[in-house]
Amino acid sequence: MASENESGKINEQSKNRQLDQYRVDDTGKKMTTNQGLRISEDEHSLKAGTRGPTLMEDFHFREKMTHFDHERIPERIVHARGSGAHGYFQVYEPMTEFTKAKFLQDPSVKTPVFVRYSTVAGSRGSADSVRDVRGFSTKFYTEEGNYDLVGNNIPVFFIQDAIKFPDLIHAVKPEPHNEIPQAASAHDTFWDFVANNQESAHMIMWHLSDRAIPRSFRMMEGFGVHTFRFVNEEGVAHFVKFHWKPVLGVKSLVWDEAQKIAGKNPDFHRQDLWEAIDTGNYPEFEFGVQLIKEEDEFDFDFDILDPTKLWPEEQVPVKIIGKMVLNQNPDNFFAETEQIAFHPGHVVPGIDFSNDPLLQGRLFSYTDTQLSRLGGPNFHELPINRPVCPFHNNQRDGMHRMTINPGPVSYHKNSLAGNSPEPASEAEGGYAHYQEKVDGRKVRQRSESFKDHFSQAKLFWNSMTQVEKQHIISAFHFEVGKVKSKDVQQQIVEMFSHVDFELAEAIARGVGANPPTNKSQAGGELTSPALSQEQMKVKTAATRKVAILAADGFNGSEVNQVLESFKAAGVMAEIVSMNRGMITSSTEQQVEVDQTFLTADSVLYDAIYIAGGQESVDALKASKDPIFFVNEAYNHFKAIGSGKEGAEMLKKAGIASFDSSAGVVAITDETSGTAFIEAIAKHRHWKRA
Repeated sequence: MASENESGKINEQSKNRQLDQYRVDDTGKKMTTNQGLRISEDEHSLKAGTRGPTLMEDFHFREKMTHFDHERIPERIVHARGSGAHGYFQVYEPMTEFTKAKFLQDPSVKTPVFVRYSTVAGSRGSADSVRDVRGFSTKFYTEEGNYDLVGNNIPVFFIQDAIKFPDLIHAVKPEPHNEIPQAASAHDTFWDFVANNQESAHMIMWHLSDRAIPRSFRMMEGFGVHTFRFVNEEGVAHFVKFHWKPVLGVKSLVWDEAQKIAGKNPDFHRQDLWEAIDTGNYPEFEFGVQLIKEEDEFDFDFDILDPTKLWPEEQVPVKIIGKMVLNQNPDNFFAETEQIAFHPGHVVPGIDFSNDPLLQGRLFSYTDTQLSRLGGPNFHELPINRPVCPFHNNQRDGMHRMTINPGPVSYHKNSLAGNSPEPASEAEGGYAHYQEKVDGRKVRQRSESFKDHFSQAKLFWNSMTQVEKQHIISAFHFEVGKVKSKDVQQQIVEMFSHVDFELAEAIARGVGANPPTNKSQAGGELTSPALSQEQMKVKTAATRKVAILAADGFNGSEVNQVLESFKAAGVMAEIVSMNRGMITSSTEQQVEVDQTFLTADSVLYDAIYIAGGQESVDALKASKDPIFFVNEAYNHFKAIGSGKEGAEMLKKAGIASFDSSAGVVAITDETSGTAFIEAIAKHRHWKRA
């Protein structure tokens, strides 16, 4: 009789033998479908001509995408971590010239919306402040049905064809052998994908810029990414790209700050959005469109259907046509934010699609993925997804069906129910697809006009300020520096030498790779100031959060004066001290402490103010925590204000002296309070660098 240990060994060996038949080594093998059919092409979906629409008969694309859509349950495969809010949209003027969409006609009508912001790569439990693309999706509940604008905070994407989307996400997700790293692109498989799919070059420049670490959902742009069509009542079409412009301007974190926030408060963006709405600081975004006439489709040095390209605003201006206000938090996170189902194919009359091959694939993928995530075909009946207008069709049954349809008839055409429901004519508001002429051979190819991967990456690089360029270089050093494969690191250096040789040299120095050998660069010296956050005109201190450092004996009149200036500018403030409870000013004024140095951190604030008063300053500078608080804020280039006595604390934190031009402001009177507000509005003071 075998001993217990021997029995354990036997069972383990037996289990291994059972698993052996399922172990498959793909190395050196030819690619097949799940049915064993060998595949001759895995880069391009089947299209009618190189620039034509994707064909539904493409069984390889459908199998690949269907499998990908159902890989995770129950959270979203991508955009799993999100935060949402209700609000409304109003158009500024009728857009009748360009589109017949009713919600874009009457400035007096407020169209309800729900917006969901998200990170792409991480799981539901990941942190908000990681380096990542942010989803920015809006559901318009219009009188003609739901319209979903499913976008990101970056106007371009990594890939050109939807058949590559599973490959991209497999590469950026945690590596399958060890499920590491979570919510991060700084690892081998992602950068191996980048090096071998160089259409990603433009998106990588955005991904490694400050755009990928936004200060707030309220302070980032949104883009529809794809090229769509506007169609008016006469059937005249314009190509269109969609933009959301935040009224507060576009602001970002610095990388060290973003990493620390992930530990200090992983819900930083979620909490920021919730608190802004809760306190009446409603996020506002202006809605803009770029329009190109159909006859001008080929007038540019890039293909307007290529999702890795943007339309430079200097060539195609953004026309601002309306505003969205988010004014209500959800009542239940799961029922609303988690269960909302977006789909770029949810359109209304007057909005149609282009042959962008990434968009064409998304029109299939989104409904398919909801079947796994929300349990069946009736996800449209969930309250957050239901349209505000009635819906009638012959769809019946299925999991989670809530509509009760009486009677025996559930088919078209019929006579028993008077052939109802019946289709609506175009004049009655029925949706009619734009009648685009399509011809071409069935091919798995990409248009020649999609093959320029570097010129717009170069345009982005040229458009950055020196500070922004240095941030991109540092991001390359961090991300590619985490890659273990020396070969992949070298491939990245060579790849980005096509964008800018000096950039590639800097990457090589930072990661210990060889200098690039290629010296041919894309594009010229063209710039687009609209791409640079630092060159944007919007500068406001409204809704910024300031930590007031104070202890017993603070200067009460000075603090009151500063608080008044904060209130006038819409700045939010919290008292941070050694302990919770009340602190007393030198004139016996009492205020309640909001946070302590244990529960708060400088990375959670936009600026700090050291209250005057010798007794207060002496108490603060006697402890290392307040000194570190000030020093860290200074190193993150934030505005710092202080009463006269606070100079001693600044000195102890390693800050030489007051310097308004570098954002270190002495608070002495009402005028200096205004100067401090202006310093906060500048967001960062790069002079210190």
